[in-house]
Amino acid sequence: MRIVLDAMGSDHAPAVDVEGAVRAARRFGQEIILVGRQAEVEAELAKHDTSDLALSVVHAEQVIEMGEHPSLAVRNKPISSMVVGMGLVREGRADAFVSAGNSGGTLAAAVTGAGRLGRIRGIRRPALSTILPTVAGSTLLLDIGANTDCRPEWLVQFAVMGSVYAERVRGVAEPRVALLSNGEEDTKGSAAVQEAHQALRQLPALRFIGNVEGKDLLMGAADVVVADGFVGNVVIKTAEGVASMLLQLLRTNIKATPITSVGGLLAKPAFRRVAKVLDYREYGGAPLLGVNGVVIIAHGRSDPLAIENAIGVAVDAVASRVVERIREGIEGVPGAEEPEGEAGAED
Repeated sequence: MRIVLDAMGSDHAPAVDVEGAVRAARRFGQEIILVGRQAEVEAELAKHDTSDLALSVVHAEQVIEMGEHPSLAVRNKPISSMVVGMGLVREGRADAFVSAGNSGGTLAAAVTGAGRLGRIRGIRRPALSTILPTVAGSTLLLDIGANTDCRPEWLVQFAVMGSVYAERVRGVAEPRVALLSNGEEDTKGSAAVQEAHQALRQLPALRFIGNVEGKDLLMGAADVVVADGFVGNVVIKTAEGVASMLLQLLRTNIKATPITSVGGLLAKPAFRRVAKVLDYREYGGAPLLGVNGVVIIAHGRSDPLAIENAIGVAVDAVASRVVERIREGIEGVPGAEEPEGEAGAED
């Protein structure tokens, strides 16, 4: 198996990305292809013991920066690490692409760039996903930003793709799928959510449990939760902010008095376990579902552990043949009959 890593992706590239790749090559025993400015990447590789590791470098002079307009950057930088790396997957020279770079750029490169993979036949829009920790484990949330305004049939397809990914890659037997709405009743939510609700009821192969509200999301009410990209993006960023706030409040208040300081020392192992659950690095990255290839997007502030785990997610997705399973699962689903032009990246 060959995994492409955008070595210029993270906020602290290429040092963080290269170290993560070295760790992943050692841990998973797979070939990692680092794409980026060769001299810089090789200089970082020289700092590590890479003997007996399957690591190679492919030169890409340009870099799509975090603040750039995704579609324009992909169009104007055809030899960027994202476009070149995606092209290796398209050409069959690699099995998956991983990047901690501009997520919109990764989406644009996947569906519109010179190295584009395109969409799985029948998929109307790809969806960005993420793993949310919950009291019961974790939940796959999609879309979190690829499509701010969604048609009902897109939401239905997101549900199918999320269910396939949860079962095949995350090992969830008969995953519970829900729509995120402002009420549990099937009459709640936007017109698109209500129509999608009725359509999902008609899919016997899907374990659709109806609507879930925001208060139930982090309680583990469902294994897969579907929303449009606007709502999903607000949810994930709010959740990140709440997690950071809670950890900061705990640290501050534990040190407030001698008694709470002692209690804090006794509870330290529990706090560490909770912090690990809330740590995005443990989840590595999440898939861009619906494109005709395995694409994993990691957080921009990823450190080596996060990069290592993101590569692990890619390895699992390839091994589980998630693209093939989505292709099979989408057959006969409403909205999959009429092909559309390449789309999905914000212009």
